Amino acid sequence: MLTDMDISSRVSLKNITEIGADLGLLPEEMMLFGHTKAKVELSVLQRLAGQRKGKLIIVTAVTPTPHGEGKTVTSIGLTQSLNAIGQKACACIRQPSMGPVFGVKGGAAGGGYAQVVPMQEMNLHLTGDIHAVSSAHNLGAAAIAARLFHEARLGKTEFEAQSEQAFLDIDPNEIRWHRVVDHNDRCLRKIHVGLGDNNGPEYESSFDITAASELMAILALSHDLADMRARIGRLVLALNTQGQVITAEDLGVAGAMTAIMADAIKPTLMQTLNGSPCLIHSGPFANIAHGNSSIIADDIALRLADFVVTEGGFGSDMGFEKFCNIKVRQSGQAPAAAVLVTTLKALKANSGLATEVDSNVSNIHVPNISATYSNATNINAPDQARLEAGFANLNWHINNVARYGIPVVVAINRFATDSDAELQWLIETVNASAAFGCEISDAFSQGEAGAIALAQTVVRAAETESQFKLLYPDEASLEAKLSTLAEVGYGAAGVSLSIEAKQQAQQLTALGYGHLPLCMAKTPLSISHDPSLKGVPKDFLVPVRELVLHAGAGFITALVGNVMTMPGLGLKPGYLKIDIDANGEIVGLG
Repeated sequence: MLTDMDISSRVSLKNITEIGADLGLLPEEMMLFGHTKAKVELSVLQRLAGQRKGKLIIVTAVTPTPHGEGKTVTSIGLTQSLNAIGQKACACIRQPSMGPVFGVKGGAAGGGYAQVVPMQEMNLHLTGDIHAVSSAHNLGAAAIAARLFHEARLGKTEFEAQSEQAFLDIDPNEIRWHRVVDHNDRCLRKIHVGLGDNNGPEYESSFDITAASELMAILALSHDLADMRARIGRLVLALNTQGQVITAEDLGVAGAMTAIMADAIKPTLMQTLNGSPCLIHSGPFANIAHGNSSIIADDIALRLADFVVTEGGFGSDMGFEKFCNIKVRQSGQAPAAAVLVTTLKALKANSGLATEVDSNVSNIHVPNISATYSNATNINAPDQARLEAGFANLNWHINNVARYGIPVVVAINRFATDSDAELQWLIETVNASAAFGCEISDAFSQGEAGAIALAQTVVRAAETESQFKLLYPDEASLEAKLSTLAEVGYGAAGVSLSIEAKQQAQQLTALGYGHLPLCMAKTPLSISHDPSLKGVPKDFLVPVRELVLHAGAGFITALVGNVMTMPGLGLKPGYLKIDIDANGEIVGLG
């Protein structure tokens, strides 16, 4: 069987200018990076300002498992199939972070015959956007540390006289802007800076992965360059000794940070295996950030195509929820339909009836609750009891999408080992649920031909009248929003705030940020906060340990349970397989 890399390397690629021209871009609207990728100039939005917009399709999934559900495969396959049936379609997806690429997840370009190509270019560096975000973010960290050093060294009078800048009176215990790197590196979760003589005041700090940077969220949520500049100016970097916010504008670093990201705001155009266009932009994770590609990429694609297929990270309780309550709130662009991806393996793994063993994944093991099942249970073997038990998870996600007023089509991503009888049972059961329809997708093995029925059903679903609605209003209190997300968004019995989180909620409200929506940072491996709780957990409390203001991005992050904003590498990380062959070609990705 051919690997993803084999398939990617054998395709005859079109010149990216041809892909852009077919989409409707002018030559001067493409900044070329070789023959296979190009930045799209934002001037296209001015040219197409009055253009009728196409329909936005959001792809989500059931609770993820180590076996992989194929959400990106389905997104790319659906885009290819929509073009194959005569609809002009474009995909909009996120740029892969090198942390997961070298860690456990591998690449994020799709797979099989539903890929963005060249997949090695997409997975490594692309056009440098993530590096730009890292550099801009770390400039802000360096600037706040330098100001703290010089203010402490000189005092107010001398500092203002020599620097010709206002004295900010930074509280070293209230520095909110730390550093980032685009790798999984657990030893950087807590650090001390300023050690040694003449290296500045010593204080505790940390690194996050770049995907968790507020600048990444800003890149994804900005409408244009001016909007990005204004948002970066609103970044809260620290508090002063009187408890007032110090912004990037106050520090005088917002302009330079924006300059570093001036090209990053332009989406990157690539192609799929059948020559369908794909815009790749931004890369926020859905467990620790809002988990969706950019408003700008969507806006460009919607003015050029009939259908735009995008995806939210992880399950519908994660990226999809944030797509609705954060992204749509800021973009004003509601989806016409949703596609919910599942597999037979995913339902069995979410049944809670057996422990799934995977040495590459930590903290996902489910304790046995039935003596009937053991660790040796074959996830590929027919097992009607596990399938029926696992359907509860799929049904929860169907109802979760439906509560936002969006028609939902279930896509069953078929594996070669799947039982025809089990597939037929699942189709019949889904068709009796609140879903608009259900189709099997063979996009992985057949490319555009494998998702024709799915594309046709999605078109019909998008033709229905959507009644999109948000989960909570802006004016609700932060505590009320947290309760709604816990009880309605996850089915919890309620929410439990730490003493620190309660104090932060009061402080943020007093500072005028109580109107902002919430970005819940929690495990993606369960609808709840606890990765061991599979299926549809009941009677649990969502423990919120901390609230973090992201004033530039326009939301407040709630850190739930043990979630961390810097991943660590596993026992057998992905980089062990990646190398360069004798011809200089990258191998081992995918």
